[in-house]
Amino acid sequence: MFFALLFVIYAWATSVASIEGYNSVLSMMDAWYGKVISIGTLSALSYHIIGGVRHVIMDMGHWEELDSGNNSAKAAMGLWVVLTIVLGVVLW
Repeated sequence: MFFALLFVIYAWATSVASIEGYNSVLSMMDAWYGKVISIGTLSALSYHIIGGVRHVIMDMGHWEELDSGNNSAKAAMGLWVVLTIVLGVVLW
């Protein structure tokens, strides 16, 4: 996520600097590599959020046993994969 934020900050700074910068960021985001970076960034963010929600639930006393913890981890990974595929289809 750190490297993704470098790209996001660069894109924001370039796009607000001038109309040419905005147009260059827009064309970069329409290219295949811009879409891959966007999907990767949103994938990392969604994994982080899903893992955070899982840990908050665990902090409340649920899924603390070995079996339920493993099952919740598998469910979180499955949800992340499905969400990444949906994001990829929507953004492409």
